[in-house]
Amino acid sequence: MSELEAEYRLEYFETNDFVRRECPECGDHFWTRDEDRRTCGEPPCEDYGFIDNAGFDEEYTLEEMREAFLSFFEEHGHERIDPYPVAANRWRDDVLLTQASIYDFQPLVTSGQTPPPANPLTVSQPCIRMQDIDNVGKTGRHTMAFEMMAHHAFNTREDVDEDEYAYHGEVYWKDECVEYCDDFFTSMGADPEEITYIEDPWVGGGNAGPAIEVIYRGAELATLVFMSMEQDPDGEYEMKDGNTYSKMDTYIVDTGYGLERWTWVSQGTPTVYEAVYPDMIEFLKDNAGIDLTEDEADLVHRAAKLAGHMDIDEAEDMEAARDNIADKLGVETAELEALMEPLEDIYAIADHCRTLAYMLGDEIVPSNVGTGYLARMVLRRTKRLCDTVGVDAPLDELVDRQAERLGYENRDTVRDIVRTEVEKYRETLERGSRRVETLAEEYSERDEPIPTEELIELYDSHGIQPDMVEEIAAEKGASVATPDDFYGLVAERHDSDDGGVEETEDDERFADLPETDKLYYDDQDGTEFEAVVLDVFEREDGYDVVLDQTMFYPEGGGQPADTGTLASDEATVEVTDVQIEDGVVLHRTDGDPGKGDFVRGQIDAGRRRQLMRHHTATHVVIHAARQVLGDHVRQAGAQKGVDSSRIDLSHYDRISREEIKEIERVANGIVMENTSVTQEWPHRNEAEAEHGFDLYQGGIPPGTNIRLIHVADDVQACGGTHVDRTGDIGAIKVLGTERVQDGVERITFAAGEAAVEGTQETEDALYEAADVLDVSPQAVPDTAERFFSEWKERGKRIEELKEELAAARAGGSGGGEEVAVGDATAVVQRLDADMDELRATANALVDEGKIAVLGSATDGATFVVAVPDGVGVNAGDVVGELAGKVGGGGGGPPDFAQGGGPDTDALDDALADAPDVLRQVRNV
Repeated sequence: MSELEAEYRLEYFETNDFVRRECPECGDHFWTRDEDRRTCGEPPCEDYGFIDNAGFDEEYTLEEMREAFLSFFEEHGHERIDPYPVAANRWRDDVLLTQASIYDFQPLVTSGQTPPPANPLTVSQPCIRMQDIDNVGKTGRHTMAFEMMAHHAFNTREDVDEDEYAYHGEVYWKDECVEYCDDFFTSMGADPEEITYIEDPWVGGGNAGPAIEVIYRGAELATLVFMSMEQDPDGEYEMKDGNTYSKMDTYIVDTGYGLERWTWVSQGTPTVYEAVYPDMIEFLKDNAGIDLTEDEADLVHRAAKLAGHMDIDEAEDMEAARDNIADKLGVETAELEALMEPLEDIYAIADHCRTLAYMLGDEIVPSNVGTGYLARMVLRRTKRLCDTVGVDAPLDELVDRQAERLGYENRDTVRDIVRTEVEKYRETLERGSRRVETLAEEYSERDEPIPTEELIELYDSHGIQPDMVEEIAAEKGASVATPDDFYGLVAERHDSDDGGVEETEDDERFADLPETDKLYYDDQDGTEFEAVVLDVFEREDGYDVVLDQTMFYPEGGGQPADTGTLASDEATVEVTDVQIEDGVVLHRTDGDPGKGDFVRGQIDAGRRRQLMRHHTATHVVIHAARQVLGDHVRQAGAQKGVDSSRIDLSHYDRISREEIKEIERVANGIVMENTSVTQEWPHRNEAEAEHGFDLYQGGIPPGTNIRLIHVADDVQACGGTHVDRTGDIGAIKVLGTERVQDGVERITFAAGEAAVEGTQETEDALYEAADVLDVSPQAVPDTAERFFSEWKERGKRIEELKEELAAARAGGSGGGEEVAVGDATAVVQRLDADMDELRATANALVDEGKIAVLGSATDGATFVVAVPDGVGVNAGDVVGELAGKVGGGGGGPPDFAQGGGPDTDALDDALADAPDVLRQVRNV
């Protein structure tokens, strides 16, 4: 017996009459009380056994089931905590969406750096798994949005130092965990004989451990993960991912009970969707006109019991899986598809609307990157499904139904975002369809299907979904190879978050140095200090100086480093940059102040003061933006400077001039209130419990205790330097806005002296414009508008005159040579004018039924040739011949072409040859 196998031989199993079996269908090992059981019980090894055979004593709604679970574990010593947002990148920098309850506690709690908010604890955590998107609606059990009910316990091994980790000792482990699971099933009225515990080792995110899938009447209702190993090239355990692992000092009970599945099994409905979205399913079916006969409803009911075979992750071929189900039901596959596919779309719409409600309710703003991209992908797929199945209810109304049910208070913003996105989608489709036509023609000529890579790119760039590509491609005689898991592949491209930060290796030279004492937190106004030089490291362009303490602020959080000098008795060196590595502050200097010497540090006080104003102003501006634009606004990036600063905000629309003025008004109101700017260092759990994850606007700081900056009502985790009172900012002036990417708006602003200078620069430009226009500054807008209107009218009049002149020339007053070309007449003329006038004249001649051959020396030697319909002369060929005579080239379609070359001296000779060229081209 292997050591990993031994992990599953629990005392609880041995003392409660369980037996271990191997499933003959899938080969998995499982534990059961039923000695006669053959298979593991999970589809496709067995069909669902709870449909029309509800698994518990009572039927439960989602809300009732959630409360039953949380109450059970509260009664068994677990503390209930509030769920986290579905946007996991609010507190983590390695993932985007919350996919499991354990995400709430990674990496700080699971690594032992920070204690959990309670131990043990229970939670019902909303999650979104984009990789399940293609299964939704088809299997009857998959939902992209779901709640993972869970109980967790965080343990450390007895032989580790109590001070090494934030928690110590064992709360409970595998036997107790399985017993809790068993007892909860029993409390709900489940038959223990029907429960199977499948051995399924877990691997993820560099960790691993034994895990158990808990199956009841064909439904996987819980997974019990015992996270106890970490990836190690020298580890003794080889796991299913091919890597080796070793035991950790921490070991964690990580469980997941699917709220939706438990609710479904309690009701025994044909699919999970009727249990989770009963009202919405009925509304959508009615709206789309789906009305099943009694026989059709019976067939759907019977098919639901076999839907587990449609899992895209398990079935090698979805078409074969559908054929197999149809065969078992005794119907044709086409008949089954025609009946099931509209219902599957309805189920997916209901699920996707709940997913959008979670995303938008938790203030994710659709964009073309990160969580915003995933939200946009779900929204566009939902809109397409609605169009396909015939649901004509506005999408914002459908999402709002779910947002209301989930209790979100920002429903007006959610609806506004959906409406805005739907309109953007329409515009994108119009542009993208032309690209599809081009691709379809290309692959049709090759006699190849449009490949998956092109489909994904079409979706990424234009939002064009595979079924739309299929429709357009069919018109061009091309086919499409759409994989069953298309949307999962798209999500995989975007379902991670590296924050744009490159991994860098720590410099071992600094490993033995103590962390630098950071004086700038104790005295943010201080600009002079004394210190001892601990070490000096030579660089290619200077030196890195490490002190025992410093007031120099190292670059971080969008705030540039301080500059200044370090002076000893022997030398004074310039500090041009300051960086920090593992708590050691590195002063980049142009000279060596001497290791072990005593130095006096002097910071550029004016620069520091202006950076402090701008950093505090950044907090004020984002707070004002949230007041004006909505709570969905979050910081997407920031850069502080001396002359100006900028902040990037997530927002689904352009920021109007009126909104900018209001943001300025709110921000300067906070400045004029002259409130204190304070800092504190609370425990991370306490800070998150009180203020939520909006704390982390500027990034996610490490450590158990985090530094909070309070500016009026705004609270943010921040490591930067700040003024003492908002009045010290002086003033805030917005200098401009721009869209840096879809869904992200940039506000550039200035504070203090820079705000005054910025305002004066704008006024200078206004006064200069007033002087040029010879009006007062106040009259500049009206005067500029009048001048612009007059300029446009004058332009229109010039075009009209050109056309009149062209018509006059065409009428015989232009002096051109008329040449017979077969039955047609050509006018060959030198007309030294711009291209617009040449075109107008050529068009006028064509209207007279004549061929136009015009040459100009205004900008090199230029030719325009126009030919009436039905005349056997190719304008492109003529231009090509003439342009070659002046050292250039040109061409175009048969009816109109232009070209030329640099040799203006050869222009007249080329025009003299034009009649022969016309005749030669015609003869050809």
